[in-house]
Amino acid sequence: MTSKVFGMKLLSIYLRKNLPKPNLPMYFTYILECADKTLYIGCTNDIERRLKQHNNSKRGAHYTKIRRPVVLKYKEKFETLGEARRREHEFKSWERKEKLKLIA
Repeated sequence: MTSKVFGMKLLSIYLRKNLPKPNLPMYFTYILECADKTLYIGCTNDIERRLKQHNNSKRGAHYTKIRRPVVLKYKEKFETLGEARRREHEFKSWERKEKLKLIA
């Protein structure tokens, strides 16, 4: 059983029994502005950890490692990784001016 299916089944059980919604993992699609004013788009399940990685660690994406510091300009929250990845792909298909309008 995939984690998405398991999460949906677990959520339906909670809703049927009127229990508070469980702490299911959340995913984020985000936009960073690099020191050279370029934009970086990604997704993660831990936005704070990922931002630290982009700015400080060897685990940050190569693109951002050479353009530090980076600043979080925008984020959206999703219940599944698939939704976050679809939104990431959508953002990457946009022209720069559309992205700048979103983060303004």
